[in-house]
Amino acid sequence: MIEIKKVEGKKQLAAFVDFPHILYEGDPNYVPELHIAQHDILTPGKHPFHKHSTMQLFLAYKDGVIKGRIAAILNNNHNKFKNVTEGFFGFYDLYNDREVSKKLLNEAEKWLIDKGATKMIGPVNPSTNETAGLLIDGFDSPPVAMMTYNKPYYLDLLTEEGFKKNVDLLAYDLPTNVVDKKTLKLKELLRQRLKDRNIIIRNINLKDFDSEVQKILKVYNAAWQENTGFVPMTDDEFKYLAKDLKMILDKDFAFVAEYEGNTIGFALAIPDINQTLIKIKKGRLLPTGIFKLLFGKKKINYVRVIALGVNKEYRKAGIEAFFYAEIIQRAMDKKIRGGEASWILEDNEMMNKGLLKMNAKVYKRYRIFEKAI
Repeated sequence: MIEIKKVEGKKQLAAFVDFPHILYEGDPNYVPELHIAQHDILTPGKHPFHKHSTMQLFLAYKDGVIKGRIAAILNNNHNKFKNVTEGFFGFYDLYNDREVSKKLLNEAEKWLIDKGATKMIGPVNPSTNETAGLLIDGFDSPPVAMMTYNKPYYLDLLTEEGFKKNVDLLAYDLPTNVVDKKTLKLKELLRQRLKDRNIIIRNINLKDFDSEVQKILKVYNAAWQENTGFVPMTDDEFKYLAKDLKMILDKDFAFVAEYEGNTIGFALAIPDINQTLIKIKKGRLLPTGIFKLLFGKKKINYVRVIALGVNKEYRKAGIEAFFYAEIIQRAMDKKIRGGEASWILEDNEMMNKGLLKMNAKVYKRYRIFEKAI
């Protein structure tokens, strides 16, 4: 017998957070999320997403044992920005059981319909500003920092319930030893050309971090607004994310572009902290996880280019190419083996062409689905 229950109280929330650890036990590519981070993002009052939107968590029990989980999500900021009536689902994890999947998705659908939604999109956890997409290709290696991972059968379970492709998100692998040398040779020429146009590229100033974050937020919300699924981040959401990223940030991989003192673009690559998190049991920092995290950071040999954007009127000036060249050069100087550029929308022609020119290859593909409800 399958029973779907709303998550209510600390005990069920803990079970919701911990379920993936049971599901993926023994999977060499599974990286546990930090327990405290997952707990906060799912708890009203802990994460700024809950200030403007709502979600309901569900657990599926079969013969009294948890067999799956899902979150139904109403992102009010998304609907207001896009002028739509869409709902989302996320935190979708389960055993390979079609009946469990059907009941979880139906329960989330009913909750969303009750809130006025006419379409169901996902998975997003809980929005495209956090982790998003279902891995559909590239199961042979662990995910990098802030990217998703799931079992291959999830794809069949979703399509069997009528979900269709909304958009694919691409992840590129770029080892430093295969980078097209022209990219690096042009770097200084690009720097001079930009300087001649009064565009300066510099590292982020960590001593003035709060001010830098405010400037970067303006670029983020302007440069990404035409992207599929984009929702502007609130000040609180961006500050929350920035605070988390600051703990692992390497200023040598964080850049801003300025025109006459105004920030017009930024690029950020972060160390692949998943190389360390994969060794932390159930994502818990205490009692020993914190030491694995601190000492493991020194051994990380891969980065993720997590964000790279330029205000529309300054695109095609060479800023994006310079950002990538500078990140690659810094990675080579630090003896880092390479990096992932992700995620890139499949229809982002300029970014995809640029990465292919540098000899990057698509090695993982993620998909966001949709279904009319």
